[in-house]
Amino acid sequence: MSLVAVAGSGLAELTCARLLAGRGHRFRLPPEPAAPAGPRPLLLNKPTLDLLDSLWGAGLLDGTWELGHRHVAWGSRPVERFPQPARVVDGTVLAARMRERLGPGHPDGEEPSWTVTTAAPDAAHRQCGRRELLAGTARLRPGGDERTARLATTALGWVHLTPLGAGACLAQAMVPGPAADPAALLARLLDQAGLLPVLLRPPRTAVAVPAAPRLHRAPALPPAPGGTGGSLTVGAGALRCDPLSGTGTAQALRTGILAAAVIDAAAAGTPAAALCAHYAARLHTAFQEHLRSCAQLYSAAFPDPAWQDELAVPGLAP
Repeated sequence: MSLVAVAGSGLAELTCARLLAGRGHRFRLPPEPAAPAGPRPLLLNKPTLDLLDSLWGAGLLDGTWELGHRHVAWGSRPVERFPQPARVVDGTVLAARMRERLGPGHPDGEEPSWTVTTAAPDAAHRQCGRRELLAGTARLRPGGDERTARLATTALGWVHLTPLGAGACLAQAMVPGPAADPAALLARLLDQAGLLPVLLRPPRTAVAVPAAPRLHRAPALPPAPGGTGGSLTVGAGALRCDPLSGTGTAQALRTGILAAAVIDAAAAGTPAAALCAHYAARLHTAFQEHLRSCAQLYSAAFPDPAWQDELAVPGLAP
C-alpha cells in the first residue's frame, strides 16, 4: 500500500491521513511545532459537526462552546431569529486532538508515493476579488445572550458576532478591499449594523486578512515516471470559500476525503493522471457554484459600487 507524506497539521491533511490509515495505507506526519499556534476560532454548523463526527467519532469536540440560535438582519429582508445549533471551536486545539488520535505514523526514511499538503504559494491560485475579513475580539455586555450568533449588513459589507464563552465575543466584518485601519473600520461597521450595543466596547485591535475566494490552478499532480511522488493540495490551499458561507471547514474536510479516495484508487490500479484530473474538476465545479451563490446573496445587500467587481463570476476554464 502507499506511503503518504502529510506536510502539515491542517484539518484536511489530518482527515486524509485518518481515512488512508483506515484503508491500510501508511502516513508520515511532520514534526510537531516547538511553539503551538495561536487560537483560531471556527464556527461549525450542524452539517459540519455531523461530518466531523462521522469521520472522527465522538468526543473530539468535548468542552467546546455551544450555540443554539442565529439572529440575522440581511439587507432589506425581515429580521429573523431562528434555532441553529453550532459549536465554536479553536481550530488549533481541534487539529491537536486529531493528531493525537492519529498516533505517530510511519517513521522517516522511505520515499512517499504521495504528498498531501495545504501549503500553496499565492501565484498558484486563481483569485476572484480583493475582499478582506476584519476580525477582533471584544467583551459582551454582562447579561447578554451568549448562545446566539448575530449577522447583519451595512452598505459596505456584512458584520458577524460569534460568542466564544465566558463573556468573550469574536467580531468580524467583510469589506470589498484592503482596510488601512482595520480596528476603526470594524468599529464603524459594528455601529452601522446596530451590533455595537451588544458589546461593552468595540475591539481595541483588529486584523485584516485576505478572504477573496480562490482556487488552486493545479491542485493534483500524479507521480512522475522517474519515481517522484504525486502531490495533492487540500483544504484552503486548494479551495478557499467566503467565510460567510459557513461551509469552509466542511469544504476543507471534503477535499481531504476526496484526496484519500484518489490515493486509494491509484493504489488499486486506476490511472493516477485521470484521478488527478477528476480531483481538479470537482474542485472547479464547487468553486464556480460558490461564486454564483455569493453573487446572488451579496447583490441584494451591498449597494456600494466597490462590490461590483467582487460580485463578478468569471468563466474559469477547468
